[in-house]
Amino acid sequence: MNHKGTITLETERLILRRFHIDDTDAMFCNWASDPEVSKYLTWETHPDISVSKAVIESWLPLYENPNHYSWAIVLKELGDPIGSIAAVEQRDDIKMVHIGYCIGRKWWNKGYTSEALAELIRFFFEDVGVNRIESRHDPCNPNSGKVMQKCGLKYEGTMRQDDISNQGICDSVRYAMLADDYFNAKKDGNTDD
Repeated sequence: MNHKGTITLETERLILRRFHIDDTDAMFCNWASDPEVSKYLTWETHPDISVSKAVIESWLPLYENPNHYSWAIVLKELGDPIGSIAAVEQRDDIKMVHIGYCIGRKWWNKGYTSEALAELIRFFFEDVGVNRIESRHDPCNPNSGKVMQKCGLKYEGTMRQDDISNQGICDSVRYAMLADDYFNAKKDGNTDD
């Protein structure tokens, strides 16, 4: 893989960029303090703004690594982050990245998460040279799977009780896309970009 690090990416409605310490208020208010957002995720709801600040502070030094990928999802019309998207796991030996994302409830069902994920799919296949992009969701959160499907990831199976969310031990529904899938669809004109 040709690691690029967390570079700024842009879509029609979004800017995907590195987090800054001054994003603390937006992170806390727009998504991290909402138990509905974190309900099926692996991190706990932030009880106060100091937790959001500590999380961002822990991320900042990681941006020095060219294989670290963690973006704030910034809505252009707002100018502040409304969520986050990242390669939460990766394996260079098989050229794989695992994408995780979350977005504030106010912006659910507006296509923002799909727009961000589609741009990361393009970036990772075309610029970084990954071979496999995967993601997973708790089956109790089917809308997360709809994002994956909309972006062309294919269902690969459901692993029984192999994950944990804020609801406890749970199954995980797995989706993935291979570089061949992406480039063949692009050649055939079947991509959303």
